[in-house]
Amino acid sequence: MSLRKNDIIELDITGFSSEGSGVGRYDGQAVFVAGAAEGDCVQCVIIKAKKNYAIGKIQHILKASPDRIIPDCPVFPRCGGCQYRHISYEAEIRIKTQKVRDAFFRIGHLDAVPVEAVGAENPDRYRNKAQYPVETQNGRLLTGFYAPFSHRVIDCKNCLLQPAEFSDILKVVAKWSEKYKIPSYDEKTHKGLIRHIYIRKGFETGEIMVCLVINGDKIFKKDELISALIKANKNIKTVLLNHNTEDTNVIMGKKETVLYGKGYIEDILCSKRFKISPLSFYQVNHDQAQRLYEKAAEFAIGENTKTLIDLYCGAGTIGLTMAHKVEKLIGVEIVPEAIEDAKINAELNGITNARFICADASAAAKTLKDEGITPDTIILDPPRKGCDEELLGTVCEMSPERIVYVSCDPATLARDLAKLEDKGYKTQKAVPYDLFPRTVHIECCVLLCRTQQ
Repeated sequence: MSLRKNDIIELDITGFSSEGSGVGRYDGQAVFVAGAAEGDCVQCVIIKAKKNYAIGKIQHILKASPDRIIPDCPVFPRCGGCQYRHISYEAEIRIKTQKVRDAFFRIGHLDAVPVEAVGAENPDRYRNKAQYPVETQNGRLLTGFYAPFSHRVIDCKNCLLQPAEFSDILKVVAKWSEKYKIPSYDEKTHKGLIRHIYIRKGFETGEIMVCLVINGDKIFKKDELISALIKANKNIKTVLLNHNTEDTNVIMGKKETVLYGKGYIEDILCSKRFKISPLSFYQVNHDQAQRLYEKAAEFAIGENTKTLIDLYCGAGTIGLTMAHKVEKLIGVEIVPEAIEDAKINAELNGITNARFICADASAAAKTLKDEGITPDTIILDPPRKGCDEELLGTVCEMSPERIVYVSCDPATLARDLAKLEDKGYKTQKAVPYDLFPRTVHIECCVLLCRTQQ
């Protein structure tokens, strides 16, 4: 008998979905329940019923999972930023490890078994970047995060994932906005000024960037705002405006105005100094990224590694941390601003053996192949969607001894690893790293070696 909306059932939770909901089965039908934990027995009401699955909402926890803890955030789970704040961090690591292993086995049909995920020493206050949506209600500027599956802002000025000083910055901007009745942007009318408050921090240097994303050209009383911000935190080194006047859900616009400072901050990662501008890609978890990059270097550099190609190089962070170990580093990235940052980052660190190419990864790989470049190692660090077939083919045609694949999506990673194995490479080692504690996301670093000459 299929479940129907408003049915009330008792359900044993036996696992988690990829989105972090608890999963149980009722008469063979999968039921997904947000906020449930593996090992719970819950009474839930069905709020959506489909042919092959249903979605339930907890009414009562009849028996609590041994992994369950009391959430320490007053807006969890309403804000949607965290999915695992109701379970222990040890349980979260176990779940994420299994998520990667399941992808390797079920999607990639791979023999390699990933080791246990490397957890963060501190699962709180780790993010060095935050983009806060805003909303004006009754004269108050709400700043926080969107409720799940909505654009309704849940006010949260002290998120436990963000550095504590971000809270003071939000309060300063809110006070300035409320004092001068500066409205937030309304997606329906396309009116209002402030769209997002964007903050970045260099965890090693302590430098902070504050960027207001606005629907316009300028802001009122900018000097007063800058003065208040610097008074609140002496580590604020730059204040910018990002101009986004488009009718879009994309957060950042293409134009920026520097109000104070140089328009960027700097940070140190793996003993290298990096320039971070508003659009630069830089891993959000400094300490875990350092561990990940150290493992990537261990995988990438062999006894005779001379030429290293870093595809999807961004601002050059991964490749530049290894440049001193090779004769030649070539980085490829499609975003022009990121390539310029990569060149500056090479100069900052006195690196002279690096070449950076602004191009699509597939096209650049083909060009390098046509040039006769014979890399010893290729690093792949693609976006969540993974690599396309053409790129994987060209990479394999270049016949590197090693491929190091860094991925933020276990499913597309496993898919691509299977394709690489079909083309003559063998997955040797896989190490997940939890760069995103309390969320469903997990990073992974994989070594593949050539098996066919």
